[in-house]
Amino acid sequence: MLAPDTVWALMAAALGGLIIGSFLNVVIHRLPRMLERQWQDDAAAIRGEPLRHGDPYSLLMPRSHCPACGHTLRLRDLVPVASWLALRGRCAACAAPISARYPIVELATAGLFALCVIRFGATPAALAAMALVATLVAAAVIDFDTQLLPDALTLPLVWVGLLANLGGLFVPLEHAVLGAVAGYLSLWTIHHAFRRVTGREGMGYGDFKLLAAIGAWLGWQPLAVVVLMACAAGVIFAVGGALARQRDARAPIAFGPWLAAAGLVALFAGPALGHWLAGQ
Repeated sequence: MLAPDTVWALMAAALGGLIIGSFLNVVIHRLPRMLERQWQDDAAAIRGEPLRHGDPYSLLMPRSHCPACGHTLRLRDLVPVASWLALRGRCAACAAPISARYPIVELATAGLFALCVIRFGATPAALAAMALVATLVAAAVIDFDTQLLPDALTLPLVWVGLLANLGGLFVPLEHAVLGAVAGYLSLWTIHHAFRRVTGREGMGYGDFKLLAAIGAWLGWQPLAVVVLMACAAGVIFAVGGALARQRDARAPIAFGPWLAAAGLVALFAGPALGHWLAGQ
């Protein structure tokens, strides 16, 4: 039976995960659009043309609204999961369907935050793990949607992972540094070898940075397992989608979601993952 302090910590983590998950939905929706607007304005400035976007657009502005009709959401429409259920998955103003992804992201984040407490206890390591989890969730969904892994997520994740391990929070600092280097260079090498042999791009640079971030947090030891798990999951997804005729078998797939998922498995399994794979 769980101690009362542990129960309270789990409840607080799950509640915090619901709130953070709600914010992650904003990041997932807006960050790619923010980058696209910035690229378009930069291109216009280089050509000496007027900027295409003069209105403010950020994670905070404008206020959350229905993408179908523009109806500004009220505070009661923003309660994680409960609002979606109360509205029966539809906009209160125009009855346009609201994607089930919103409560799924919120519930997934809540569950993963609770797992952080189960894995690390009510400790600073659990809080740091929650930061890693939140960033991986946002990066995975953005990449799944757009095949883009924004530097705004991956690069800070590398540096924060190294800072977290200054005192050996997850692994010794030297393992973290080697993990960041090995994570980047391993996929960089595979990418360039694949391009030289086939003349085609096999993955994006965002994947290199994401694996470098996972290495910065978890060290170099689990990286081979992370890549193998990500490749296996990606192949299963691609083959399954092709067999179900949900996608073209030749269409590229985002690798970031599978790297992120494998990184989460490595985070929560810890050394036990390597021992299990080794049959020990």
